[in-house]
Amino acid sequence: MEQEKFAVRAEHLTKIFRDEVTKVPVTALENLHLSIPARKMTALTGPDGAGKTTCLRLICGLLSPTEGRVEVLGRNVEEKRDEVQSLLGYMPQKFGLYEDLSCMENMNLYADLHGISKEEREKRYDRLLTMTGLAPFTDRRAGQLSGGMKQKLGLACTLIRTPALLLLDEPTAGVDPLSRRELWEILKALVKDEDISLLVSTAYMEEAELCDTVYILHKGHILDKGTPEELRKKSEGFVYHTDCPDGIPPRFLQAALLDDTACIGDAVPERGGVRFTLKKGASLENVRAFSVFPGPSPQKVTARLEDSFMQALGQAEKRQPVLDGFDLDYRKKQNISSHSHIKVKELVRRFGDFTAVDHTSFEVYKGEIFGLLGPNGAGKSTTFKMLCGLLPATSGELSVAGVDLRTAAAAARANIGYVAQKFSLYTMLSVRENLEFFGGVYGLPYKKLQKRIDEVIGQFHLEGTEHKNAGTLPFGYKQRLSMAAALLHEPDILFLDEPTSGIDPVARRTFWRQITALAAKGTTIIITTHFMEEAEYCDRIMIQDRGKMLILGTPGEVRGRARKEAAMNEAFIAIVEENRRKNHA
Repeated sequence: MEQEKFAVRAEHLTKIFRDEVTKVPVTALENLHLSIPARKMTALTGPDGAGKTTCLRLICGLLSPTEGRVEVLGRNVEEKRDEVQSLLGYMPQKFGLYEDLSCMENMNLYADLHGISKEEREKRYDRLLTMTGLAPFTDRRAGQLSGGMKQKLGLACTLIRTPALLLLDEPTAGVDPLSRRELWEILKALVKDEDISLLVSTAYMEEAELCDTVYILHKGHILDKGTPEELRKKSEGFVYHTDCPDGIPPRFLQAALLDDTACIGDAVPERGGVRFTLKKGASLENVRAFSVFPGPSPQKVTARLEDSFMQALGQAEKRQPVLDGFDLDYRKKQNISSHSHIKVKELVRRFGDFTAVDHTSFEVYKGEIFGLLGPNGAGKSTTFKMLCGLLPATSGELSVAGVDLRTAAAAARANIGYVAQKFSLYTMLSVRENLEFFGGVYGLPYKKLQKRIDEVIGQFHLEGTEHKNAGTLPFGYKQRLSMAAALLHEPDILFLDEPTSGIDPVARRTFWRQITALAAKGTTIIITTHFMEEAEYCDRIMIQDRGKMLILGTPGEVRGRARKEAAMNEAFIAIVEENRRKNHA
């Protein structure tokens, strides 16, 4: 086959959908021009609703364009759809694994679908199983795999035949940092060794930085494109890091910075302080936060891709202060009482002969943001379900809001809001119908419920979606709806199981601004996350692996376990790998 210069070329690409309720046309992509180089790695980034998934589905021929044309390896997708689809591999956000089948049975099923001969699959299987680390687990059912292993199995099934073009839609959403690193090592090896062209959509900017070319999409348009280095340079000289005044959590300083829309383009906690971007033309002397919090001395730092990503979005759309109806006094110090809101002692959960949680003990205080971190399969979600009264403990002591979960689980649940890892609302009900249903479950009187629904719709930016079916919402909007439903009854304790998985950096900033304000009012927050930088928002974090607690402390104490200047992602990987080496030895 003749070597093509471009894996994908799109001209004037436009896709218009019709809203299923209002019947109003909705433009997902408008006049898009793409030139994706062959045998390279290209990233599509952008906030929720930018058009990334629509773009990938048009490229692989699952959708037809309203206007324009797409060529894949020199072939018009509309005219040669079958030929194009025989050349590419596509792994959507929800890859179709059969959870009751084993890893090998899943791979055989996809090999059968593609008509792969017995001789060819033997060659492919050996390489794919070794490459993904799944060789010891061929007989394990897919439903028993961790999130990271499921993604690797999905990739192995996609690669049963070697595609010329590999399309991946958010392949690492919900995957821990160790598994993400392993997955990207696989992808880099594929592009290098097998001449595969890769196009991946991702919400992780550090992943986009690994690619040769990056496209930033927003509302169906290309905001910017270039190599990661070219894009990074656009924010160079405007990025700073500052320490926090004593006793002030980084999330408070971040909130104050983000609400200064005249001077600040972006702000995020980092290494015990706050990293922020100054808008062009603004000066440090005019930043309001530094009059509220006197003392910090910001220092310029090297720009990264995420800084330029946020800068591009800020130029495309005027950012509003992200107060979201919450009142936050930036100057107040920690609002954490000495009262234990959650007590866990020697907690154990077994499934048959498998121990998911192994003698874990900790306390969480009222008003605290407590982070529960660990690789996929560490036991985080199992711990969460026990804390929420959704799963009984095998042994140990467990109390929530002063109520013993073994004897009064229903009473404890009245004080709890819970956002599950997977979207768990009713997909066939509208946004408002979901909120009305859950408000009724919580026993809210009609008038109060309607008032609370209006409040949470505003707080979580769900205006305009009230009458849309929940199942049709973009992933980020589904997460917002889950949060809104969990907070309807204004619970004392909020459990969040990977709430920002797959959400873009813009939505994550807004989400954490809301969490900061809730904690400031005295709500206790327990959260799991695979974005290690989000641990910097927490007052304390616990890292566990394979059911056992490895470390419990402040973000600074955890980072210090690795090395003083380590970022949280580095510290997390170092702590988990050190423990695994010891166990192996």
